Amino acid sequence: MKIAMVSPYDFTWPGGVTAHVSHLARELGRSGHQVHVLAPQTPSRQCEDADRFVPMGRSVPLPSGGSIARVSLSWWLYPKIRALLEKEDFDIIHLHEPMAPILPLCVLEFSHAVNVGTFHASNNHSHLYKLSHPITKRWHQRLHGAIAVSPAAQRYVNNTFPREYKIIPNGIDLDHFTSDAVPWPQYRDGKTNILFVGRLEKRKGLKYLLEAYSKLKWENPDIRLLVVGPGNPDKDSHRILGAQNLQDVEFIGPVSQTDLPRYYASADIFCSPATGSESFGIVLLEAMAVGRPVVASDIEGYANIISNDKQGILVPPKNSDELAAALSRLVKDPALRRRMGEEGRLTVDQYRWEEVARQVEDYYYQCLDSANGHFGARAI
Repeated sequence: MKIAMVSPYDFTWPGGVTAHVSHLARELGRSGHQVHVLAPQTPSRQCEDADRFVPMGRSVPLPSGGSIARVSLSWWLYPKIRALLEKEDFDIIHLHEPMAPILPLCVLEFSHAVNVGTFHASNNHSHLYKLSHPITKRWHQRLHGAIAVSPAAQRYVNNTFPREYKIIPNGIDLDHFTSDAVPWPQYRDGKTNILFVGRLEKRKGLKYLLEAYSKLKWENPDIRLLVVGPGNPDKDSHRILGAQNLQDVEFIGPVSQTDLPRYYASADIFCSPATGSESFGIVLLEAMAVGRPVVASDIEGYANIISNDKQGILVPPKNSDELAAALSRLVKDPALRRRMGEEGRLTVDQYRWEEVARQVEDYYYQCLDSANGHFGARAI
């Protein structure tokens, strides 16, 4: 098949949707399909998948759900997109966050292919979808098939755009995130390491982890907190760090994908205290793949991945006391950490990219059959 993978987000900046698109395109390419990735770009930044990347406009940063979304807002893309679609004559156009501005909407306007949308986002409120619904509903109706990456994402989009959604999760590269990852030697000094990975945004809940850590540190002086991810601590986090004079907290900053598994391997416990709006938990899968127990907020996107007291411990969001209690339990019980880590490694196998891409490919054929009659004997 000839497939266009469309993302509204700048393909040269790291992010969950960008990583998903990149891995899925790569895996479908390995299966023999011809895949092009259409997305905005920042010309000064490099792109890993340059051989299949078709740049579509420059991006601008916009606040979105407590984060920054880098999207193109140029309607001048219309003639370029129309010419590209006519020239390439794709069998499938797979749009990620298809109702996001502006690239997916432009593609849907001119597409004569079978259109499949994947919805990644989740939020406690659906104001954005509801506000844009009168404008975007006609484009949503052009989708021949719709995927949600989790029940949380399905619930979020279905509130405004009700229809049948196929749940196909995010994937993980189990050849990259592996229990064979080598820890950094400086963290093998006998201290128990707690790891946080994520952008330093309020919704990731770092301040609650810092509060919990300050409680733990009094009773467990031989612990260390490693904070990996781009951004700067917010005012509340700075206040906690200063007021408690916390020791053994290292802000490592952004790290490369090559180095990231080594930080998981250096950890004894992984903690993700997100406050909500997480449709999935890719960082949970990464930690589980390396064999680390997880302490995470009991939010829908996370609870769909781990079960309490199996791969880790779920705690109420925004509750530093419960977070401290869960972390303390694992700090004091190495055998429990090993058991949960082993359970996590078994669980994560179902999320390998080969399996996720197979499910997506099967769904493409279902959509082709429904739209065009039988597409043939699964010809490529």
